[in-house]
Amino acid sequence: MSKLKSIREKQNLTQEELSEKSGISVRTIQRIEAGADPKGYTLRALSEKLGVQENELLNKLSEEENAENERPYPLQAEAPVLMNNSMIKLINLSSIPFIVLPPLNVLVPLVLIFATKQKSPLTRQIVTVQMMWTILAPIIFLLVVILTKPGNVVTLGIMVLLALSNVWIVLSNAINIDRKNELYIKLNFNLI
Repeated sequence: MSKLKSIREKQNLTQEELSEKSGISVRTIQRIEAGADPKGYTLRALSEKLGVQENELLNKLSEEENAENERPYPLQAEAPVLMNNSMIKLINLSSIPFIVLPPLNVLVPLVLIFATKQKSPLTRQIVTVQMMWTILAPIIFLLVVILTKPGNVVTLGIMVLLALSNVWIVLSNAINIDRKNELYIKLNFNLI
């Protein structure tokens, strides 16, 4: 069995679902599962959407793996961590109770990532989005307060709007994780 097929089946995805999720044609997925190694964009897209390292999708063994297989007693390798959607949603939603305490809305998901061993590009992106919100929200708040010099009620309203914007980000991402296994609000970089 090819590595792609094994990973796809462990994540309960059909070839059609993986095709829709990754943007790779069903025919290409079938060729890879028949033994062809994915390359370039196809390899990157599949590894990102499945939450695995690129080399885990390659059927050919590297020289290092060949040497390990020739040993009479191969070394114990750590099993690859597969994405657990319910844990990823929990990691994402764990930010909500701590929106009023901005450092914790980053630290709690980060601790959960390491505790549950869900170190995938998706979970890293969840924490990156929270880090960016934690950095930008106070800056936006200060700019509005300094530039407009609002009263106490307006200042409180700005704080509430900023908190609600983070709730919206977290909930939108949770819904999209459930539907498409990807984030609705994501960045083109990771801070962790």
